[in-house]
Amino acid sequence: MKKMTSLLLAMAMVLSLAACGGGDKKPAASTGNASTGNAAASTGTTNDDPYADLDEVELVGGDSTGKGAAGQIFGELVASKVDEITGGKLTIDYHPNGDLGGDADLLRQLQSNDIQIVVCQTAPVVSFIPEMAVFDLPMVFAKYDGATIDKVLNGADSAFKAQLNEAYEAADMHLLGFLQNATYRLTTANVELKDLASFKGLQIRTMENSNHMAFWSAIGAEPTPLAWAEVYFALQSGAIDAQENAADTCVGANFQEVQKYLACTNHILYANQICINKEAYEDLDPAYQAALDQAVAEALAEMAPQLAKIDTDNKQVLKDGGMTIIEYAPEFYDEILALDGVQALYKQIDEAVGGLATTLQESLANA
Repeated sequence: MKKMTSLLLAMAMVLSLAACGGGDKKPAASTGNASTGNAAASTGTTNDDPYADLDEVELVGGDSTGKGAAGQIFGELVASKVDEITGGKLTIDYHPNGDLGGDADLLRQLQSNDIQIVVCQTAPVVSFIPEMAVFDLPMVFAKYDGATIDKVLNGADSAFKAQLNEAYEAADMHLLGFLQNATYRLTTANVELKDLASFKGLQIRTMENSNHMAFWSAIGAEPTPLAWAEVYFALQSGAIDAQENAADTCVGANFQEVQKYLACTNHILYANQICINKEAYEDLDPAYQAALDQAVAEALAEMAPQLAKIDTDNKQVLKDGGMTIIEYAPEFYDEILALDGVQALYKQIDEAVGGLATTLQESLANA
C-alpha cells in the first residue's frame, strides 16, 4: 500500500512538473518574440530597417520641363533615391516632361492632392504662393556663389527659408528644397552690351511677368513679351534685338545662329523648387518623411555640380558657335541696383511679399 502511495505521489509530481513546464513555454514564446525584437534593436537591425513594419506607400510626382532638363533629372533622382533608401516601401510614380500637364496644371493637382510632388521653376509658383515673387528681385543673387545661396534657400537655420516655409504651408504645400548652383538667366543680343548705357532702347523678348518687364524698363530696355515659338525668327529677322534665358535653353534653341553676344547679366536665378502636398506629407510616417527629406538632400548635393557643368558647357557651345561672352564686374550690378527704377521695384516686391525681400537680402548678406 505504501509502495502504491509512493508511486502515485511520484507520478503526480512528474505530471505537475510537466504542467508547469508547459505553462512556462507559451509566455516564453511570446516573451521570446519581444526579446528577439529587443535583441534586434540592440544590434541595430530595427534601426537599419525602420520601414519593415510600415505599409507600402506610393506618391505621384511630375514636372513639365523639357526632356533632359535639370528639373526632370532632379525629380527622377529623388524618386530613385526614395526607392533605394526605403527598400521600395515608399515610391514615387514620377511623370516628367508635362505628362500630367503644364506647371499650373501640376500645381493645381498638387493643391488638391490628386498628385503629391511637383518640380518646377519658381515663376509658376507665384500664382499659388504670392511670396514666391521674391525670386523676381532682379540681380539679388548675382554676386553670390552657389554655396552661399544654398545656405539661404535650404539651410536649416535660414530665416528666409523659415518665412517661406510658412507661405507654402498656408497654400497647402510643403517645401522640400531648391535646386540651384548660382547659374542664371542670361541675355543674348546682337548688340554688345558692354555697360549699362548699352541697354538703352534694347528690344528684348521677356516672359510675360510684370516684375521682369519692370526691371528691363528700369534699365532703359524695351521689354517685348513674345510666344516662344516666334523668338528665333524674330531674332533672325531683327524684329527684336535680344532675349533672356538660361544657357542650356539658348543652346537648345540654337540662338548662336542668330545672336552675336551672350551677356552674363545674371538677372534671375535659375532654380527649381520641389514641393509636396501638405496633407500628403503629414500623413506619411515620420520614417518616410525622413527618407523623403534625405532623398531630396542627397539629390541636391549630387545635382549642384552638374548644374555648374551644364552651365559652363553650354556657354562654351554658344562661344564655339560664334558668340562673344560678356562678363561683368561687381560694380556693374551695383550700378544697376542703385537705379531709382530698380530700387522702386525692390520696394514694390518687398511690400507684395510681406517683407520677405528684406529677409532675403539680409540672409544673403549674413550667409
